[in-house]
Amino acid sequence: MTNNKLFIKTLRGEKNDRVPFWFMRQAGRYLPEYMALRKEAGSFLDLCYNPDFATEVTLQPIRRFNMDAAILFSDILVIPHALGQDLAFKVGEGPVLTPVNNLEKLDALSNKSIHDHLNPVYQTVSNLSKALPEHVALIGFAGAPWTVATYMVNGRGSKDQAETRLMAYQDRETFTKLIDLLVSSTSEYLIRQVDHGAEALQIFDSWSGTLPADEFIKWCVEPVQKIVENIRAVHPDVPIIGFPKGAGAKIKNFVKKTKVNAVSIDTSTSITWVQNVMQPLCTVQGNLDPLLLGSGGEPLKKAVYHILDHLKDGPHVFNLGHGIIPQTPPENVKMVSDIILNYRRS
Repeated sequence: MTNNKLFIKTLRGEKNDRVPFWFMRQAGRYLPEYMALRKEAGSFLDLCYNPDFATEVTLQPIRRFNMDAAILFSDILVIPHALGQDLAFKVGEGPVLTPVNNLEKLDALSNKSIHDHLNPVYQTVSNLSKALPEHVALIGFAGAPWTVATYMVNGRGSKDQAETRLMAYQDRETFTKLIDLLVSSTSEYLIRQVDHGAEALQIFDSWSGTLPADEFIKWCVEPVQKIVENIRAVHPDVPIIGFPKGAGAKIKNFVKKTKVNAVSIDTSTSITWVQNVMQPLCTVQGNLDPLLLGSGGEPLKKAVYHILDHLKDGPHVFNLGHGIIPQTPPENVKMVSDIILNYRRS
């Protein structure tokens, strides 16, 4: 059956009278109801792996702001966790993993039981496919292999991903094996999300901007291209959004090579360049500064209209250039949501 939800039609390349919208990290720490549930859950991973909690968290911003899409509440690091890597989220530190930085540690991982481990996530997707309002689309997601690998190799987040970049240069065979494992596991994971009710998918490559051009092709473009091909072999019609954050002008080649339906644009990218170069190629998503959303006031209103006006002549999903920051007042999100809901393209 044809999916006529505004968000899905826009991802297919249609220009509609109203711009659909959602916000990365729209479910999260800026909402008091999220913080209450987070406290009840006990830990962040318990929140992710409890289908009832994860379903409720995903629905919270939809109730407040009436977005056109809801994104599954989970984390990109559930894949290495499912492969057998130790994972914990520590207060003040974020994710901490046991580093996988040589062949012996990599060979200790296995994708044989990933679906058993990830079954609570699939149950959350099933719950959401039934619970969301009829007009709201459900987005499934995963981290891109390069970004996930940076956490796996280093054991935590880092500013320049130096440890992972060094491994990619110095032990190319082992690093290629790690990326291949992530390609296959992530493909299976995203296919299962669609099996359970996800209507669109987003692949987050949050650290793609640290790579030079040739390495960007090798570790960002080619793995995502394979994942897209694997998904479309099973679900040829599901729209896929790529997000190579920080890639700059390399985004154009990313879209052409991976053949994603849409590309999410980070805050640093010129909206005029997006309008002239990217929008003729595919649907664009973005790119309000999350810090401006947190700040509010007239500058926020001006920026929202600036984006809407510049991208009004082609397919556009309004979003941020990255995720909502925790200190964002919910009333700022409400203001932006109201502007978008009432904006009509002339």
